[in-house]
Amino acid sequence: MTKAKRILLAEDEVALREFISRNLQARGFEVLEASNGLEAVALWERENPHLLILDIMMPRMDGLEVCQRVRKHSAVPIIVLTALDAEPDRVTALDLGADDYLTKPFGVEELMARVRAVLRRTHSDTTIIDTGFQHFGELEVDLNGHVVRLRGEEVRLSPTEFKLLKELLSNPGKVLTHRTLLQRIWGPEYGGEAEYLRVYINRLRQKLEADAANPRYFLTEPGVGYRFMTPP
Repeated sequence: MTKAKRILLAEDEVALREFISRNLQARGFEVLEASNGLEAVALWERENPHLLILDIMMPRMDGLEVCQRVRKHSAVPIIVLTALDAEPDRVTALDLGADDYLTKPFGVEELMARVRAVLRRTHSDTTIIDTGFQHFGELEVDLNGHVVRLRGEEVRLSPTEFKLLKELLSNPGKVLTHRTLLQRIWGPEYGGEAEYLRVYINRLRQKLEADAANPRYFLTEPGVGYRFMTPP
């Protein structure tokens, strides 16, 4: 029997926390509950959950700080819950390491779709399209071994960053639209969240470009999407 995935739910509103917890448990998940940020960090360190669901506005440590602390040590997927719906707030959450963002109020099925998508994205097997290292100037990528090096130094990528890199590398020189990338990487539930791609493309540039301000590999096609350019 497959062991249930453990989800850490940190939400200070008791009624909402109980509502989400009941629905997650009804779908076979094991739920660890925290009512503030400090409890969430302690549970994460002790229980090693498969997914974190964090409310932004929590006492004793907000969800963004929890997210930032976790990201220093772990690539565990994180979904952020908030009542704020402005794009700068979404981008801030993604910049600090959140994998997804859900605005209150939300429906149960919307939340469950996001949970399934993020777990599928971060825990599914990756299809192997090549073996050994591919060389792109100073960049070396082993898609089979999940190893990336820049100028000989290994670079750590999150599961989502690696999937985005793989998708772009699999289509060298080809423009991939926002919708195509979102649905292939985040899942069929996505399509309009262009800010997700801006954040993750920027992460790849920061990690893999010699000069992130003047990208050589990860190019933007304004209003359309992104492409990976192989060096001459």
